[in-house]
Amino acid sequence: MYKLNGRTLRIGRSFVHNEITFPSNWLQKSTEAEKTAIGITWVDDPVRYDDRYYWNGDINNPKALEDKEEVDEDGNPLYVKVLDNTDPDNPVMVDSDERLVTKGLKSNMIAQVKHTAGTLLAQTDWYVTRKVERSVDIPTDVSSKRAAIVAESERLETAIAAVTSVEQLIEVMQSQNWGE
Repeated sequence: MYKLNGRTLRIGRSFVHNEITFPSNWLQKSTEAEKTAIGITWVDDPVRYDDRYYWNGDINNPKALEDKEEVDEDGNPLYVKVLDNTDPDNPVMVDSDERLVTKGLKSNMIAQVKHTAGTLLAQTDWYVTRKVERSVDIPTDVSSKRAAIVAESERLETAIAAVTSVEQLIEVMQSQNWGE
C-alpha cells in the first residue's frame, strides 16, 4: 500500500498533498520517481497470522493453549448461569455448581480431531452395525481404514496434549493425515 506522511493512499482515489489535489488515477499513471519525489512510499501489507491460533492475526498475541477457570475482578470463581423459574412471574439467572471455563486451543483442537474422526468413521458405521446384528463380516479394507482413522485420531490427540507452544500446535495440526 502507498503511504504519504503516515496516511494510506488508496489506488483509484484522489488525494491532497501540500494543497495540491492529485487525481484518482495519479498513483497508477505516475512513475516511482514521481511518487518518491513527493514523499510517497510503498509499505507491504502486514502479515496476518492464522486467526484460529492468534488474536486478530497478531503473532505476538497467541490464544491460550490451556483451559482457564474464570474468576471475577476480585479473584472469586465464576459459575455457569442457569435460569431459575421457581417464580414463573420473575425468572432469574442464578449460579449453577458448574465452574465457568474458557476452553483453550488444546481442548478445541482435540474436539476438532474427534469430530473429524467421528465423521470419517460414520461413513462405515453401518458395517459395524451389520456385523453386530447379522454377523456379516466387515471387509478387511474397511476394518483397516477404520483402524487407521482411530490410530490417527489417537496420535493427534496425544501430540496436541503434549504441545507447549502455539507453534508446536500448528505443526501438529498441519501433520494430520486421515488417508483417502
